[in-house]
Amino acid sequence: MLFARSKHQLPTPEEALPGRSEPGFTVPERHTVLGNPLLGPYPEGTEVADFGLGCFWGAERVFWRADGVWTTLVGYQGGHTPHPTYEEVCSGRTGHTEAVRVVFDPEKTSYDALLRLFWESHDPTQGFRQGNDLGTQYRSAIYTHSAAQRSAAEASREAYQRVLNRAGYGDITTEILPAEDRPLYPAEGYHQQYLDKNPTGYCGIGGTGVSCPTGLTPPRD
Repeated sequence: MLFARSKHQLPTPEEALPGRSEPGFTVPERHTVLGNPLLGPYPEGTEVADFGLGCFWGAERVFWRADGVWTTLVGYQGGHTPHPTYEEVCSGRTGHTEAVRVVFDPEKTSYDALLRLFWESHDPTQGFRQGNDLGTQYRSAIYTHSAAQRSAAEASREAYQRVLNRAGYGDITTEILPAEDRPLYPAEGYHQQYLDKNPTGYCGIGGTGVSCPTGLTPPRD
């Protein structure tokens, strides 16, 4: 009965799969491109940002290529099931979306710069899908690690919504929620830096698939 539920409706905590108390797999120690630890420890002074923008294979590549990014990690976030597997997330019965954790040096880049990459690398108006990828796991999301991040994320959402409105697009569906209440559970090792290991693999984000519907930079208020 794992796949009996619709993948276009978020489960309640009571409906979600039970998960497990510990992860059922190991995660590689280091980033295959950047060479730094995936799970930490992270250098003093670095900051963490979490984003969901569709298939995390392409989404992760968008961020590891950015200046000032120290490491990236893909995982499952925003749901109810502890330590889920990919198959469980794909069933639509965990409530998670595919997410990317970005560890960055604020002296070399900024959270605002990462937000701009986030908005310009996907279509945030599609709800439980991103291009040809359908299901709750592909929803747009920002999980914030501080009040400052939440304020910046909300302000950027408002700015991009104004741009989208002028271009004739619909409402942004991106959820902005605190990361402390929605932990990121690392994905299986083969998902980490997938497009570095499989350069010709599927890429629906920031590559040959979905693109930002605006192509514009939001105005600075």
